[in-house]
Amino acid sequence: MPISLTGTLTRRGTAVVVAGIMVAAATMGGMPRPARAVSQAAATETTAVSDKAGSTTALKSFAIQSSAGVTDSGESISTPGYQPNGWHPAGPRSTVMAALVADHTYPDPFYSTNMKQPADPFTVPWWYRSDFTVNDTSGRNYLNVTGVLSAADIYVNGRKIAAADKVAGIYPLYELDISPYVQPGRNSVAFRIYPNDPGRHLTTGWIDWSPSPADNNMGLSQDITIRRTGGVNLSDTHVNTTLDPSLTSAELTVKTKVGNATDDTVTTTVSGTIGELAFSKDVTLAPRETKPVVFTAADTPQLKFADPKIWWPAGMGDQPLYDLQLAATTNGAVTDEARKSFGIRDIQAPLNAAGKRTYTVNGRPLLIRGAAESPDILLRWNRQEAEDRIAYALNMGINLIRLEGHPEPDEFYDMADKAGMLLMAGWECCNKWQEVDPTDEEAERRLPLDEHERRIAKDSLLAWASELRNHPSVTSFLIGSDEAPTPDTANTYKDALAEVDWQLPVVSDINGSEAAGYVSGMKMSSPYEWVPPVYWYNKRKGGAEGFNAETSAGPSIPTTDTLRRMLSPQELQDLWQHPENTQYHRAPDAGLEQFRNLKVFGEALNGRYGKATGLDDFVRKSQLAQYEAVRAQFEAYGRNFTDESNPSTGVIYWMLNSPWTSLHWQLFDRYFDQGGAYFAAQKANEGLHIQYSYDNRSVVVVNRRTGPAQGLTAHVELYNTDGTKRFDRTTPNLTAPGDGGKTVALTIPVNVPDLSTTYLAKLTLTDPAGNEVSRNVYWLSTKQDELDYGKVKDDFPYTATNAFASLQGLNDMAKTQVSATATSTEADGTTTVSVKLTNTSSGTTPALLTDVHLVDDQNKPLLPVRWTDNQVSLWPGESTTITATIRTDDLNGSTPQLRISGWNTDTTMAQVQNAS
Repeated sequence: MPISLTGTLTRRGTAVVVAGIMVAAATMGGMPRPARAVSQAAATETTAVSDKAGSTTALKSFAIQSSAGVTDSGESISTPGYQPNGWHPAGPRSTVMAALVADHTYPDPFYSTNMKQPADPFTVPWWYRSDFTVNDTSGRNYLNVTGVLSAADIYVNGRKIAAADKVAGIYPLYELDISPYVQPGRNSVAFRIYPNDPGRHLTTGWIDWSPSPADNNMGLSQDITIRRTGGVNLSDTHVNTTLDPSLTSAELTVKTKVGNATDDTVTTTVSGTIGELAFSKDVTLAPRETKPVVFTAADTPQLKFADPKIWWPAGMGDQPLYDLQLAATTNGAVTDEARKSFGIRDIQAPLNAAGKRTYTVNGRPLLIRGAAESPDILLRWNRQEAEDRIAYALNMGINLIRLEGHPEPDEFYDMADKAGMLLMAGWECCNKWQEVDPTDEEAERRLPLDEHERRIAKDSLLAWASELRNHPSVTSFLIGSDEAPTPDTANTYKDALAEVDWQLPVVSDINGSEAAGYVSGMKMSSPYEWVPPVYWYNKRKGGAEGFNAETSAGPSIPTTDTLRRMLSPQELQDLWQHPENTQYHRAPDAGLEQFRNLKVFGEALNGRYGKATGLDDFVRKSQLAQYEAVRAQFEAYGRNFTDESNPSTGVIYWMLNSPWTSLHWQLFDRYFDQGGAYFAAQKANEGLHIQYSYDNRSVVVVNRRTGPAQGLTAHVELYNTDGTKRFDRTTPNLTAPGDGGKTVALTIPVNVPDLSTTYLAKLTLTDPAGNEVSRNVYWLSTKQDELDYGKVKDDFPYTATNAFASLQGLNDMAKTQVSATATSTEADGTTTVSVKLTNTSSGTTPALLTDVHLVDDQNKPLLPVRWTDNQVSLWPGESTTITATIRTDDLNGSTPQLRISGWNTDTTMAQVQNAS
C-alpha cells in the first residue's frame, strides 16, 4: 500500500525522507538565456532502473534549460514524452556552467579571462530533466537526491513531490519515496534548481582559491539515484572497530536500521557476512516501524578478530580492507541489501603538553605532511584525474589530504582507502558555513544560523559524516574552518555526530578556538605569501612548531608549457615585466589586494636572483625560488617533529592542486605538470633524508621509516659557483631513529675560507654498503635573508623581508652539458621510462636543477607522469638514473622523447629507446 501524502519530513537512517507535497519556494524573476542553445531536443540517455532489491541506479544524463526560456510548468516538464527542444545536454553530475562549456556555449574557462562571463543567465532557476524506465513497480522506489546547489523543486511524472524550502544544500541526502508515482515503462523527473550564493546558502563556493564561475556552480554536483527495495529496507549501515593496543585483536560492532514500509506486521531476517564469517538475527516490525539492529562481539563472538589485518597509511604498512554485506530477507525473498567496505585501524589526535594537535595511527606517532585538495572549478568529476591527484600526492611523500568543503563522491574516499592516503574533512571558510554576514565586505561580522539553516547544517553533517565514518583513510572532521562555529551551531553538530555514531576526532577549527567542548590545537598563523626559507625554522607565526593547518609561500608559477596554454601573449608579457599588476590567474576576486598580484614574489625574485630578462628567465628563476621555499617548509617541520620543547606536529601545504589554471597555491598545476614545488616536496618528504637547516647550519638526518636506520654516513661539501670545493666533511656511524626520528650529523662552520657570496652545498647520505640513499643540493649565500616580524599585518598574512640573501652569483655559473640515455618498457597498460643522466662537462661547474620532461613528437608534455626524482644537480662526471611512469594510453600512440634543461644547461632533446 502506498504511503499517504503527509507533507512531513521523516528521517530514515542518515537520509532525509520526504513524503508528500511541500510548500513551493518563492518565484524568481526571469532573465535571458545564454548566448547559444542547441536547436533540437537535447540528446539524453534514458536510464533503465534495476529491478533488484537493494540496487541503486544513477540517472545517466539530463537536459537543462533556463527557466527564463521555458514557459511550461514543472508538472508539464516532468511528464513522460515531453520534448526539451532547444535545451542543453548535461552529464549525470553537472553544474549549469559545466554543461554550457561542454556543448561550447561558452569557451574554455581556463584560458586568459574566459572565466569572466555575465552572471545574468544564472540569476533565475534552471530546469534539469531526465527519463528513466521501471519494469516492476511492486517494490519500493526511492529517489535519492544530493549535491544540490542551492535548492530544488522536484517533480515526478507530472506531480510535485518536494520543494526548495526542504531540499536545499550540497551535502544533505534526501530520500524521496516516489513509489506512488512510478509507473511501468517510461517515467520522468524534473528539478527546478535555484541560483546558488555561497554567502547566503549552505552549499559551496570559491574565495581566494580562484575566481567564481558565473553560475556560482548552480546545478547538481552528485549522482541522482533511484534505489529499489522491497517492503522491508535497511539504512544507516556501518561498522565500528576497536583495535587492541597490542594490535593482536580487534572487536567489531555491526549496526543497521531495518524499516517496515508496509501496513502489515512482518518478521524479517537480517543476515550478514564479512568474508567467510556469517551472522544473522530475526526482527519483528510493526507497520511502518523502524528498529536498530546491532551485532556485537558479546552476542556474536565471531566479531572478535584474532590477528586482524590492520590498515596503515602508505609507507607505514599495507591497506587491507574488509567487506560487510547485509541482507534483509522476508518470507524467503531478499527485500534489501547493504554493502560497506571498512578497515581496521586506530586513529587518535590528542593535544600534547603544549596544547598542540598530534596524530597517532595504530599507536605510532605520525607527523602530518599534508596538502589541501580541490576539485575542478566547475565541479566536474573525473575519476582518472582524482586517482592521479592522490597518486601525485603519494609520489611527493604527502600523507594526508585536507578537504575544505567541496565534498567528493564516494569513489574518492574508496581510492584513498586503497592508496593509504589519509584524509581530513571539514567545512569551508569565509562563507555561510562560517556564518559570515554576506553584506559585510570585510567578512568581520557573523550572523548565527537561524533554525531553518541549522536544520540544513545538521542534515549536511549527518550525510557527509555517514559517508566518511567507515573509510579507514579518514582521520578527523573540522566542524569549523578558519573560525569555530557559534555555540548553537556547534551543539547542532555535536548532536549530528552522536546520531551517526562518529568515532573519530573532532576539531573545532584551524585557528586555535573552541566550540561545544571541541578544541582546535591547530594554527593558521600565515604565511600565504612568499617568505624566505629561514622563516620556516623559526618557531614563530607559521614556523615549524605545532600543527599548521594551511600555509605556504604563496605563488607557484607553472612551467612555460602550462603558462602558454593558460595566458594570452599580452598576459605572458605582463607576468614577467609587471608582476605587481593584477594577475587574473592569481586571485582577482580575493578580499586582500595583495593576493591579486605577484608584487611580493616579484620583489623577492629580483632581490635574490636578479631581474628577469624574459619569460623563460622569469620561469627559470621562479622554479628555483619555489623549490627552496617548499623544501624548507617540509624539512623544517620534519626536523622539529621530535623536539623536546614545542615540537612540530603537522603541516598542511596550501594547496595540493588548483581548481583551475592558477599562479599560486599549488604543488602541481591544472594540467598535472610539475615544477620546482612538486620536486621539492618529493625531496623533502623522502623516507630517509639528509637536510640542511637554514637557521643554525646543522645537517640533520630524518628517518620516517618504521625502524632505526644504522651505520649511515653523512658527507657535506661546499662549492663556489665555479665548482671550486671549499669545504669537505664526513660523519660516519650515524643512527637515525624511526617514525620521524632525527640525528644531527654535523654543523657547518659560519666562516669558511674563500667561500663565494653565493655558494652550493652538496649533502649525501650513504648506507653501510656505501650506497647513496639520500642526496640534497642547496644554493646558499653568505648574505642572509632578514625577516621583519614587526611588519606583520593581521590583514595581510605574511612576514616581510627587510633584506634578501644574495643568490645572483648563480647567474655567473658556466654552461654545462648533460647527456641522457633512456629506455622504455610497457606492461599492464603502463609505460616505464628509465633515464640515465650524466654531466659530461669538461670543467668543474655542476649542472644545477636539471629538469627532464617526457614529451611527444610535438614537444608537448606527456602528463600525468610520476618521476622517482627530477630537477637533480650533478657535478662533472656524475650520473644518476631516474624513472618515469605513465599510462600507455596517455602516450596517444606517440614515441616519447626527453626534453632536458636546467639552470645552467641549455635545452636538448633525447630519444627514448624501446627495450623490447
